[in-house]
Amino acid sequence: MTARLADVIGVLDAAYPPGLAHSWDSVGLVCGDPDAAVTSVTVAVDATAAVVEQLPDGALLLAHHPLLLRGVDTVAASTPKGALIHRLISRGCALFTAHTNADAASPGVSDALAAALGLTVESVLEPAAARAETDKWVIYTPAEHAEAVRAAVFAAGAGRIGDYTQCSWSVGGTGQFLPGDSATPVIGQVGAVEHVAEDRVEVVAPARARGTIHAALRAAHPYEEPAFDVIALQPLPAGVGIGRVCSLAAPEPLRDLVARAAAGLPATTWGVRASGDPDLEVSKVAVCGGAGDSLLDAAAAADAQVYLTADLRHHPADEHSRRSAMALVDVAHWASEYPWCAQAADILRSHFGATLPVRVSTLRTDPWNLAFEGDRS
Repeated sequence: MTARLADVIGVLDAAYPPGLAHSWDSVGLVCGDPDAAVTSVTVAVDATAAVVEQLPDGALLLAHHPLLLRGVDTVAASTPKGALIHRLISRGCALFTAHTNADAASPGVSDALAAALGLTVESVLEPAAARAETDKWVIYTPAEHAEAVRAAVFAAGAGRIGDYTQCSWSVGGTGQFLPGDSATPVIGQVGAVEHVAEDRVEVVAPARARGTIHAALRAAHPYEEPAFDVIALQPLPAGVGIGRVCSLAAPEPLRDLVARAAAGLPATTWGVRASGDPDLEVSKVAVCGGAGDSLLDAAAAADAQVYLTADLRHHPADEHSRRSAMALVDVAHWASEYPWCAQAADILRSHFGATLPVRVSTLRTDPWNLAFEGDRS
């Protein structure tokens, strides 16, 4: 049985939820028909022309880095990225991106990096910020109208919890109100306190549906001024976020950790470089796949002896070394994220088995291909 692209996307979205992506990011399907069959999947850090040329017809390319992110206003075949999109489409291939959502997921990019280095993950370096993506609606309605109000908000998108729909909770009580001189009450009279048998109806709903649910509530509710509360819910901690704080099985000097990184990650002209006392005893290591100098303070606050990441710039590294004894290990951006490719491939293999061939591209898409240390004398 051949897998559909939509089926593969479902597995990837479950492993790397799009909601974890940063607001500036571009993740998900770039090109391809969700209803089309997928002949195979290739996983790579970058969608380059060389990687695309190795794809079989009808394949899906799962890339970590977005091809179309900033400042793209054309995919004309006369442009490099446009030509790549045209090449994919002409061969019936699809392109899907999992970027900062794969960074933050558990397991994600930094988990794969830690595993490649033989480290045990203990916690998240920078937990994902809590987002109020779900609301609880508390609605007060006359008991005889409760069913109509529930039906209206359900139709507007409320009441879904996982695989269950039309979920709600209700309890009876007594409502009180005093209609003012300009009111036109459905129940009661102007100037007289009214007591009504009411139901308190609670439902959850996506925050994005507030406007739709509010309109449905007002249309179905009998009162001129319905009473309701909208409470933004915060998600429970789920072990997701950027970077990981890890431990070594046994303490070792910094020089051995640097050698461990050089042996555990694919070779690049960038190599592995470090800042710190070579004899520093290391037992706690913070890691972040990809560019991570924005988390220098977080790594230091986690009491890590070493922070291993990519793309450490001169000034942030220099400023850090002036105020902290934490050593730094800098590896190539591509090398730090390449272990994720095997992780993503294993997720797909475990779900689809032999029905969907999955491979990791062995092409080195690191942009640096020449290094020369110069005269050290």
